[in-house]
Amino acid sequence: MSLDLLVAETNHLRQGIAPRERFTDPAYLRELADGIARSRTLARLEIGQCVIEDLQAFGNVGRMAHTKAHINAARSPYVFSLFNASYFPTLNLDLLAYRRLDIHDELSAKFPSNTCPIVLERNSAGFDARVVVALFPENHIDNLQEHDDRIFYFIDKFVERHERITRKMIRHVVRPGDLPLIADASQTDIERAASHWVWLHEYHHRQGHLPLPQWLALKSLKPLAGLEELRVDLSGLLVCLNDERLPQELAQMTYQFILSERLLRYPVEGSQKPNYDAVASQVLFQYLTRHGGLAVENGLVALQPELPQVLAAFLGEVTAIESTIADRTPQEVQQALLDFVHRYVTLDPVTRDYRHDPFFWQIKQTLGV
Repeated sequence: MSLDLLVAETNHLRQGIAPRERFTDPAYLRELADGIARSRTLARLEIGQCVIEDLQAFGNVGRMAHTKAHINAARSPYVFSLFNASYFPTLNLDLLAYRRLDIHDELSAKFPSNTCPIVLERNSAGFDARVVVALFPENHIDNLQEHDDRIFYFIDKFVERHERITRKMIRHVVRPGDLPLIADASQTDIERAASHWVWLHEYHHRQGHLPLPQWLALKSLKPLAGLEELRVDLSGLLVCLNDERLPQELAQMTYQFILSERLLRYPVEGSQKPNYDAVASQVLFQYLTRHGGLAVENGLVALQPELPQVLAAFLGEVTAIESTIADRTPQEVQQALLDFVHRYVTLDPVTRDYRHDPFFWQIKQTLGV
């Protein structure tokens, strides 16, 4: 099957796609299904037939059941569906062809996950946007996630982002020698480290006292969404530091990769206002600085010997607050988490939004990242 034709047909159909408000209109979905059925190559794919069937029945069923079953079973290297996610505005009717990346057996067995780290082989226009670095089950038009649904991470985009932003910051902002493995890592090394990062990331979202998706509403506020991302990444960092059954070089490479992304790249994201990841990483930076995990020496971030213990202490504080859900209301726990965040990050009284940390704001301007 020609990938060029599949992508071209998908992009052609995208040109006539209706506004998102019509994605719930059964008549329009049947019309779109007919358009796919008339295509030369998409209609010949098994997943193409699944999408046609699901769109035709969506008004009665309300699910993309056949499409997701095909994707979950990995019966082909294709993902094709109609998507609707506000945070991925370029996605609608889209297709990708992928190559799956391997996860170390010891890690995948101990930390089971439906995460699927992939490299994009080809894709339609909706996946071109830099912001689209993952695809979640709820991004389909049914907005549903089942326990066995696959979560795709586009590792080639993580690699590109690391090389474009993080590596520049390692060269200019970090004390020489503090991140030796990742500073000299090959593209393949970064690919492996990123794959293991996202695997651990998704596993830990579903662990703890307030796991997702059950407690999503409590963590939906911007600073708490960021704190949740930080919680799971610190959990992954500690696995890399402490699990002796993992290959040490892979564990250290993954540790340095996660740390460099969290400490360096995320704090400079967002234009005038930091996004939720940036807010959380600024919280981490301030916590580590105040508690001796790192220092700023002559304008450079210097990792300290106590860093692993301080990372564990940060995670311990968050875990302790979340554990009080057994005795307090969700609103009280939410406020306690907000109070923790606000000890380390500044709200602008005028905009009522968070400010960039001055240290990283200067870096952002100087390096143009």
